Amino acid sequence: MTIYIGLLRGINVGGNHKIKMAELKACLEAIGLRRVQTYIQSGNLVFESEEAEKELRRKMERELERRFGFPVPVMLRTAGELAGVAARNPYSPDELEEGWSVHVLFFAEPIAPEQIAALPETDIAPDEFRAYGREIYQLYRRRMSDSKLPVMLGKLKGGTDRNWNTVAKLLEMAAAEQR
Repeated sequence: MTIYIGLLRGINVGGNHKIKMAELKACLEAIGLRRVQTYIQSGNLVFESEEAEKELRRKMERELERRFGFPVPVMLRTAGELAGVAARNPYSPDELEEGWSVHVLFFAEPIAPEQIAALPETDIAPDEFRAYGREIYQLYRRRMSDSKLPVMLGKLKGGTDRNWNTVAKLLEMAAAEQR
């Protein structure tokens, strides 16, 4: 049995694509996911499944669209993969100054270097980012809403962003399931 972290894109944001967490949990349990837990209202899950990631992701996306009436892209990571995401974070959360934050943009597939190179030349200073595999780590040295970085990275399409506190909480939840 594999412990997965599911990150749903675009639900309960700005009053759009509303899904109650109890309904989400029931929907996913109905397709065979076990020990489903949700974290906050933005589509964060920890659960168990025996299925392989790609087929599981497709199955979840099909059922979510069928049940809720709109497409819901799903990014999956195993507990071990999420631990790797935390270990690779180039921006130490312990060294952040007041007002700074770290976010991770998760994608279903690896981000090709050509995709990063094709991003529009935009002055994002003082903020910065680093791409590794299926994640882009972002360091905001000001409020995210004041940064040009989200707009620039939004050109990549298909990712879902989580702040570091959410990543850390999901990692903690996954670790508790492994005990």
